[in-house]
Amino acid sequence: MTQPIRFYHRNAIREISDAPVTRTVLQYLREDARCTGTKEGCAEGDCGACTVVVGERDELGGVRFKAVNACIQFLPTLDGRALFTVEDLRQPDGALHPVQQALVECHGSQCGFCTPGFVMSMWALYKKHGHEYHGANRTVPTREELSNALTGNLCRCTGYRPIVDAALRMFQLPAPAAPVDTAALSRTLLSLERDATFQYEHSGQRFAAPRTVDALAQIKQQQPATRILAGSTDVGLWVTRQMRELGDLVYIGQVADLQTIEAIDEWLCIGAGVSVEAAYAELAKHYPELTEMWLRFASLPIRNAGTLGGNVANGSPIGDSMPGLIALGARVVLRGGELERELPLEDLYVAYQKKDMAEHEFVVAVKVPTRTGTRANLRFRTYKISKRFDSDISAVCAAFSFIADGDAIREPRIAFGGMAATPKRAAHAESVLQDADWHEATVRAAMLALAKDYAPLSDMRATDAYRLEAAKNTLYRFWLETRSHDPLPKQALDVRAVEAACAQAAAAAA
Repeated sequence: MTQPIRFYHRNAIREISDAPVTRTVLQYLREDARCTGTKEGCAEGDCGACTVVVGERDELGGVRFKAVNACIQFLPTLDGRALFTVEDLRQPDGALHPVQQALVECHGSQCGFCTPGFVMSMWALYKKHGHEYHGANRTVPTREELSNALTGNLCRCTGYRPIVDAALRMFQLPAPAAPVDTAALSRTLLSLERDATFQYEHSGQRFAAPRTVDALAQIKQQQPATRILAGSTDVGLWVTRQMRELGDLVYIGQVADLQTIEAIDEWLCIGAGVSVEAAYAELAKHYPELTEMWLRFASLPIRNAGTLGGNVANGSPIGDSMPGLIALGARVVLRGGELERELPLEDLYVAYQKKDMAEHEFVVAVKVPTRTGTRANLRFRTYKISKRFDSDISAVCAAFSFIADGDAIREPRIAFGGMAATPKRAAHAESVLQDADWHEATVRAAMLALAKDYAPLSDMRATDAYRLEAAKNTLYRFWLETRSHDPLPKQALDVRAVEAACAQAAAAAA
C-alpha cells in the first residue's frame, strides 16, 4: 500500500502522491511548487546553484538545519522533514532577510544565477550561529568556518571577495523581524513522524524508508536486488547524468540506529547512516590529523547529505574516506538477514567495484580504534592530491600510520586511493618499514618499494608516473612531519650510501 510523501514547505504540510520515485527536489520546486528561485546549474551537486536547506528533528527535540543540493536529492527522502528555499526568507513586510541585504550592500551578486544558492548556504550558517533571533546567544564564525560553508557554491561573475564580505556583513545587521519558529516547526515535524516503514510507489517502482535495522534487513533479505539509498550524492547522479533506471529503493535515512556514534570499549562505532560531516567531526576529535581531509572531502552540502557508510559501501578506488580509515585499522560491520559479521575494511574490497558482500548484506557500521594503550604513540597522517583545494576528486589520496617504539616502527599501515582498482594497502612498503628505525634511509627504501605495490593508471586527473611520484613524495612528507626532531648530524648525508641501503631493503622485501 502506497502512502503520500509528507513534508513541511512554505508554511504548510505538503502531501505528494503522484511524483516518480526519483523525481528530484529541484524538479519539484521549479516545476510543481513554482519556486523558481532555486536554479539548476550542473545537476550533479557541484555548483551549488540549487542549494536548499532541509530541517529535521534532532535528538533533543530541536531542529537541525542542513544545506544540501536539491538537484540530486529524491523527493521521497523529504518525508517527515522541512524544506526551505530562498522564497522563505522574504519578510512579511517585503523586506530582505539580513543575508540577502548583506549581499546587496556588498555587491555580491552580478548575473544572479548562483545567488539563491549562496543565500541558502549563508542562511544555514546564519542559523547555526543563532542570528535568526534577537537574543544574546549569538556567535560569529571564524573565517575558516565561513569559507567552509561556501565551498559548495560556485560563482562565475563577481569573484568571491564581495560574497565573503557579505557573509561577514550579515552578522552585523539586525536580526530578521520574523525568524523561523523552531519550536513550532519541531512540533510539526513530530506530527509527521511515522511509526513504521514509509512505503511509496509510483509506476511500479517502490521506495521504502524503514525505521529499524531489523526492518531494513527484512527488506533486503526478501528483495535482495532492492538498491540501498543513503545520501544520494552518488546514486543521484546515476539518474540526473546517466539516466539510469534504479529499480526499487530502500532509504536508510530514517533508521535511527544507523544514525548513532558510540564509543564502545576501545572502538568508535559510526553508524552507516551518519553523515560524512558528523562522522568526520567526531573522528577529528580523536585524530586531529584528519581535519584537513574532513574539510577537503567534499563541499559542505555534499558532506551534509552523504554518509560515511555509503562512501565505504560504494568502494570507489578514489573514495577519500577509505585510505585514512584503513591506515587506522578500521573494521566494517555487515548484516544480512539475522546475521552480523565484521572484517577489516581493506578486506571488503576484492576488485574494481566488487566487494565481499552478499547481495542481501548491507553496511551497519564502521568501527575505528581509538587512541588508547600503545596507540597513544601512533603516528598518523592523510594527504589529498587534487587539482583544486576545495571540492575536487583526488588524483592520489594517501594515508600512513605506525606505532612509534622509540625510533622503531611497529605495525606500519600504508593505504592509497587512486593508485589501484580498489583502496589498497602497500604490502611491500610496509614490510620495509616493519621493525626498522624511522630514518631517511628507511623511508627512501619504502618509497622505492611502492613501485612493487602499485601500477597506477593514467586518466584525466593524472598520469601513472605522476601518481607514483606523488605517492612516494607523500610518504617522504610523512617522514618529514613525524621524524625525530633531534639536531641534524654535522656530517652531510651520504646519498650513495642511502641509495644502496634503499635498494638492498627493497630487494629484501620483494
